[in-house]
Amino acid sequence: YMVAAWIAGDYPQKENQVRKVSNIVFMGQGEPLYNFRNVSAAIELLTDPKGIGLAPWRITISTSGVAPLIPRIASELRVGLAVSLHSADNDLRSEIMPINKTYPLPMLMQSCAEFVKLASPKNRRITFEYVMLDGVNDSDLDAKRLARLIKGLPAHVNLIPFNPWPGSAYKSSSPERVEEFCRTVESLGIYASVRQPRGDDILAACGQLKSDYDNNSVEPHATA
Repeated sequence: YMVAAWIAGDYPQKENQVRKVSNIVFMGQGEPLYNFRNVSAAIELLTDPKGIGLAPWRITISTSGVAPLIPRIASELRVGLAVSLHSADNDLRSEIMPINKTYPLPMLMQSCAEFVKLASPKNRRITFEYVMLDGVNDSDLDAKRLARLIKGLPAHVNLIPFNPWPGSAYKSSSPERVEEFCRTVESLGIYASVRQPRGDDILAACGQLKSDYDNNSVEPHATA
């Protein structure tokens, strides 16, 4: 945060200055809930009036689904929750998200329900991240399963076109399929939106930086 705040001119902060960096999401740096102690310490500093002074509802933790710790996001950290879901079918999610073999969908959804009960009114809504994979999880049936799974929870579905890289096993659903999927979910009473990819033209979008690093890091071994 401090680097981004300095670049944006938020730090050092002047009196009555409106922050340009207004929201923080813990994601893209490993599973936050596997680093609970340090994430908790960071949030304490970020929300302390004598520290950064951000409101807790401006902070979100994104998890792949470490179910036992999800209620503690509400009860102890008092911040928002985002879940990398990607499928409403338990077997398919285990294929896409190996963590589902440890914490399967029924356990995950129960933890999400507990989060909602413990969360403050401003933090109750859960964002469910859903990467759109062509021919894998993007059918009308998948959309209906998704809506059925999260119905009853205060939820927002964030549909993310997959960012492919050379050699990736998946490819992204077409823009038309993504939009139709979004309309189907919304027609069933679930708020949904489509995230616009950024940086995919230079392999710098979500998921592509790691793949580029992995590809470069294994090259010497492959040619030895």
